[in-house]
This record gives sequence, C-alpha cells and structure tokens, in this order.
Amino acid sequence: MKILVTGAAGFIGFHLSNLLLDRDYQIIGIDNLNNYYDPKLKENRLTILYQKNNFIFHKVDLKDKPSVDNIFKTYKPDYVINLAAQAGVRYSIENPNAYVDSNLIGFMNILEACRCYSVKHLLYASSSSVYGGNKVTPFSANHNVDHPVSLYAATKKSNELMAHTYSHLYGIPTTGLRFFTVYGPWGRPDMAYFSFAKDILSGKPIKVFNHGMMERDFTYIDDIVEGVCKLIDRIPSANKDWDESKDDLSTSFAPYKIYNIGNNRPVQLMKFINALESALGKEAEKNYMDMQPGDVLRTYADVSDLEKDINFKPSTSIEEGLQKFVDWFKEYYKVGE
Repeated sequence: MKILVTGAAGFIGFHLSNLLLDRDYQIIGIDNLNNYYDPKLKENRLTILYQKNNFIFHKVDLKDKPSVDNIFKTYKPDYVINLAAQAGVRYSIENPNAYVDSNLIGFMNILEACRCYSVKHLLYASSSSVYGGNKVTPFSANHNVDHPVSLYAATKKSNELMAHTYSHLYGIPTTGLRFFTVYGPWGRPDMAYFSFAKDILSGKPIKVFNHGMMERDFTYIDDIVEGVCKLIDRIPSANKDWDESKDDLSTSFAPYKIYNIGNNRPVQLMKFINALESALGKEAEKNYMDMQPGDVLRTYADVSDLEKDINFKPSTSIEEGLQKFVDWFKEYYKVGE
C-alpha cells in the first residue's frame, strides 16, 4: 500500500513515516525543507527514514502545482496524509503570506491531485487552534469553530471547509485531524517546550506568557502518530440522511469526518514548566509576561469519537513524555559532554 506523506521531514511527518515504514507501508515523502526552523534538523530526520526500506523522498513545495501533480502521476498513492503546512500562531502575524501559500494554495493543489488520481482516503492536519475564542470545554468536534484568533487558525478552518467541498462534489473521503499541542523527541524548535529546554540549560531566562495562567492539552508525539495510523483505514462514509439539527457536526452528508487528537488532560503551564525543570535537573529563571496576540487561555480535547471509532485514547503522561524529550535533546545537542 502506497501512502503519500506531505511534510515528511517535519516533526509529525517524520514520526508518522517512521511508524508506517516499520509496519511495511510504502511511503512517498515530500517536503520543501524550508528554513522556518533549522533545516539541518529536518535533514537529520530524513537520514533516519532513508535507512528504512520502502521510503522515497522528493523535495517539493505544495504551492508548485506541476510538481505536486507529477508526484501523484508517478506514484499513484492509495492514501494521502497531508501534514505539510506553515506552522506557528505567532509567525502568522509576522508573515501572513506564507500561510496563504502553503496552507491554502498548497492544500488546494493536494485536493485537486486527489480528485484527478482517485485517492482512497485523504487525511490532513487541522489544529486545536480552530477553536479560537471558544469558552466551552472540553473542545468537541461538534462545536462551532467560526471565531479564530489567528490567521494560522483561519487557514486550518479553511482546510476543513475546502476538504468538505471536495468530499461532497467528488466523493473523496476526507478526515481532518485537529492536533493538540504536540511535543516530544525530534520536535520543532519554535515550540515553547523546546526553547524552554534550550534556555534553561544555557542559563537564560524563559518567557512565561500570561504570567503562567494558561493551560494546554499537551499530546505526546507517539500518541499522535498511533492515532493517525489507526485512522488510515477508517474511511468516512456519506450519511445521506444527515441533519445538522440533530447529527454530529464533525460528520456530513458527504464522506467527511473531523477528529480531535489530544491528551484529554489539560496541564497548567507552570506544572508543565516544573515537570520540564525536573526532567532537566535544573530550575528555570522566569520572566513573567502578558498574553501574546493570537494566543488562547486553554485547550482541552474531547476525544470521545477517537475512543468510539478506533478504541484509542492518548495516554502518555506529561512527566513521561518530557523525560523522553529531554533524553533525546541532551543526546542530540550533546549536552553535558
């Protein structure tokens, strides 16, 4: 079975490709290897994937439609998992055009290619950020998500709408994956836990936004990719009798479905920092600051659909997950040698 994984050199894409290769799938990976963060980290992830059987990689940018079409024409993937995107809430305020290019134009090119080459199932990364200003928790895929607070969130909500349109018009089964604050080894250097670890070990103060009064549903990377893997064969079907007044809004009259993939256990930011300090064996110097534009106070995933449909619920504790991250971080950056 051939699976196209976009963003294969990225954090989630790397871990997912690694897992699928171990389970004997053939993976065609694409990534543009941009410099949003250290490209060397992406190249080192790819080095690990190259050591596996059945891995093919091409450097391709999703906004380059002829190159995307050529990948589909050449390999004719059975399944597509679209993880390529311009990530980051704060960067979307600084460089909004990057999000239009990658998350909108790029995703449009993926949808068109799926239409032309009869893909069996498209799974794509959405984000917990789509819940925006919502106050009711836990966040449910059945909640309205029409109040984003960042352009990044707006592009992810747009992806869900675009996918639904193609599911309806062309019968392409699509599954949107709302990831909740993913962390772990080989992670993204722009994420707070990564920069916290780096600054704590180098003796620099860390920035604690909203004076630590925030909560996040931190989700360990192994839990994320296991959930995605289990959903590959969970192909959504159309419900011709669907009625928005009584049916789940995460489903549709089209072959379309949305899932939350989160830990279902929000953690206070200060508890998270304390757990990281414990794993590092060093206390952080803290600068307490006001809330950043585009940020939200709390994320909390309702994962009942995930449990019901694939009998899976993320389970890695924050202490266990951060210890694994710190062990990798110290080895990768040769800390203490």
